[in-house]
Amino acid sequence: MNDGNLLGEFLRARREVTGPAAVDLPIGPRRRVRGLRRAEVAQLAGVSTDYYMRLEQGRERTPSAQVVDALGGALQLDAEALAHLHSLARPMPGARGRKRAKRERASPRLAQLLDAWPDTPAVVLGRCMTVLAANLLGQALFAGHTHSADLLRLVFLDPHARDFYPDWDQVALNTVGGLRSAAGTDLDDPLLIETVGELSLKSADFRRLWARHDIRQKTHETKRFRHPQVGPLTLHYESMTVHSAPGQQLVVYQADPGSPSESSLRLLGALAAGAPSAGR
Repeated sequence: MNDGNLLGEFLRARREVTGPAAVDLPIGPRRRVRGLRRAEVAQLAGVSTDYYMRLEQGRERTPSAQVVDALGGALQLDAEALAHLHSLARPMPGARGRKRAKRERASPRLAQLLDAWPDTPAVVLGRCMTVLAANLLGQALFAGHTHSADLLRLVFLDPHARDFYPDWDQVALNTVGGLRSAAGTDLDDPLLIETVGELSLKSADFRRLWARHDIRQKTHETKRFRHPQVGPLTLHYESMTVHSAPGQQLVVYQADPGSPSESSLRLLGALAAGAPSAGR
């Protein structure tokens, strides 16, 4: 899946999506590169152009923490992306090359906890955003799609994704950034290789966003839906790491009290309760 030059790939990708205006550099009429030049990043970071080129090419792989911070500033990295850059420059021993079991399961006790929240959509996601468990309202929120049980494929492969997500462009960007963040430096995970390979073949949008190397940890956000049964929904979600199962996330959605979305969620719950159970 990669040639072992994760640090260089990340630096190059972030350089290419960082425009000169973002770092207060003039844009000349003959400028042909879409992002920053290598020499510009080197100058902003206070290192030589030759040294920076060696970093991108993989001939230098262990920059100091001070250099990493300087590069992060030059590339306008936020805290999450900067932490990721540090992890690429100082990978944990044995972090790469681990082979994980392909099958993921949610804890029965965690599934039981979800069922105790009948008025709140809740799902447990695996490391590649497959739905491992969901309460009734969580199932209903994503029901009716080709890929209802796989939120990554729902975004990029489902024919109705852009109708379901009114802000599809931002959802797609955050989804890929979340996948990058979850993968960290362990890009040799067989499930990740399979997932990225399939989506890269089937979705030009996924290929483009994966190549950006954005890092966006799934924590909390407001997301809009256009549900096929109850119409527009604006929900806030909180994502929590399942410490007993590394790579899994518990995601809980809520509507503002007294809002139309809260009423629509109640209607969706009533509809789901009257429908035959789809099971987990």
